[in-house]
Amino acid sequence: MLDKTFITIISFFSLFVLTVIPAQACTSLIVTKGASSDSSVMITYTCDGEFHPHLEYTPAADYPSGDSLEITDWHGNLRGRVAQVEHTYAVVGLMNEHQLAIGETTFGGREDLHNPDGLLNYWDLMQLALERAKTAREAIEVMTELVKDYGYRSTGESFSIADPEEAWIMEMIGPGEGGRGAHWVALKVPDGYISCHANKARIDEFPRNDPENCIYSEDVIQFAINKGYYNPSSGKKFSFRDAYCPATTRNRRWADGRVWSIFRRAAPSLNLSPDYFRGVTDSEPYPLWIKPEEKISLEDVFNLMRDHFEGTDFDMTKGIDAGPYGLPYRWRPLDWTIDSVKFYAWERPISTQQTAFSFVSQSRSWLPDPIGGVYWYGLDDTWFTCYTPLYCGIDEIPGSYTIGNLREFDWESAWWAFNFVSNFTALKYSFMMPDVQAVQQSIEGKLLKLQPAVENTALELYDDSSDLMIDYLTDYSIAHAELAVARWRDLGEYLIAKYNDGYVKNEENRPTEKGYPESWLKRVINEKPKQFEIKEHEDETVESELVD
Repeated sequence: MLDKTFITIISFFSLFVLTVIPAQACTSLIVTKGASSDSSVMITYTCDGEFHPHLEYTPAADYPSGDSLEITDWHGNLRGRVAQVEHTYAVVGLMNEHQLAIGETTFGGREDLHNPDGLLNYWDLMQLALERAKTAREAIEVMTELVKDYGYRSTGESFSIADPEEAWIMEMIGPGEGGRGAHWVALKVPDGYISCHANKARIDEFPRNDPENCIYSEDVIQFAINKGYYNPSSGKKFSFRDAYCPATTRNRRWADGRVWSIFRRAAPSLNLSPDYFRGVTDSEPYPLWIKPEEKISLEDVFNLMRDHFEGTDFDMTKGIDAGPYGLPYRWRPLDWTIDSVKFYAWERPISTQQTAFSFVSQSRSWLPDPIGGVYWYGLDDTWFTCYTPLYCGIDEIPGSYTIGNLREFDWESAWWAFNFVSNFTALKYSFMMPDVQAVQQSIEGKLLKLQPAVENTALELYDDSSDLMIDYLTDYSIAHAELAVARWRDLGEYLIAKYNDGYVKNEENRPTEKGYPESWLKRVINEKPKQFEIKEHEDETVESELVD
């Protein structure tokens, strides 16, 4: 039996980590079986926020009848208890031993519906569902029954839920202070389609008599009517997103922009207009799901989660705001004012420096669960990270992913290794990024090529000895995760030597002057036309001089 103290510590840590995640964070993509090139069901999750994550492994456990699970706040104070089940499943990160994976994005919604009296936050629901459910449908049942019995404490939340056969999107919001349960809708994403969400409710109208594809709380519509969020006499059909998360200029800009950018690349021929996310009046919201033009591979998913609006009018590597070296990052806050009159906001891309960790999950019905489920995990920004596979049947996790803190740099912490590279690269992005991508593509490319051979070996072991198979997958997952971290430490040291003091070392390891792009220098001169000018006289020779 797993000790209660251990569970309390996990709950305490999770609560501490997730309470510091800011609003307008996280992006999730859902790829159904029929939309993927190898029939995987895949979801992604970027957990964005300024915190140092620790990857967690929760082993399967058995409990006596009548046992309970303590739910604590981030100070470790007991807030309540949840009845424990007799058996819980093993969980690696946010994927369990049955290939069930769950991700989320917070949409907030109506502030008056937050219920501080509820017991369970969204991260509690995710962890409990992974420990208690085998399928996406079971996970939805577990989560919705728990909030009915114990109350929902978080604000509005969108969940991606995937198993080897199905993928669902579920959206949930509380009943307000002192209320009971939660209000929610869950829709199965049609096979052959993809969906995504990014901090804004996405479910519009939904069928009320199709339990195979749509499940919802019984009072989700009536509650909205009672609160004045929806008027049936308006002639409009009920929309979950309009009732519980009304569109604003800001959430359209920061949330729908990421949805648009995923969809525009997965199905270019749709010619989806940017107007909606740019706040144009009477423009149409983006569909909840689309059919991609081509089947999507695992590598495609990695790439879809790496984006700064490149190649569009909103390309963050272009313009004066990108600086002389095309840096696609804008330091927080996202919005600001000029003379307290005009309001402005930076773009909010999928790839952001605030990402603490992300994952891409693969759930595959034709393989045994320990082999079929793969949790591709990466630390820091999706653009800079390197995804390595953690099979859902492993019984240990990489040590460097479990240590470190935000207050102190530590080369032994994988998170700090990845953050060092990304932060240093920001100094001369256009020069350094190709060096980073070369290592990233080398590691990920090899891991993707190795995957079939590794799994064929695991299948052979599965037939002979399940224990030996688990050992093999555990060793493979840990070894390659730690190798990636080691490569990233080496990469960081290489970059700081090659790009020291603003110089760029050439093939002979000699520092060379690269200066600034002419386009950027012209902007400097336009702003300060006289300050940097040197006037030459006919009888005067101007010599270059090295100034220390």
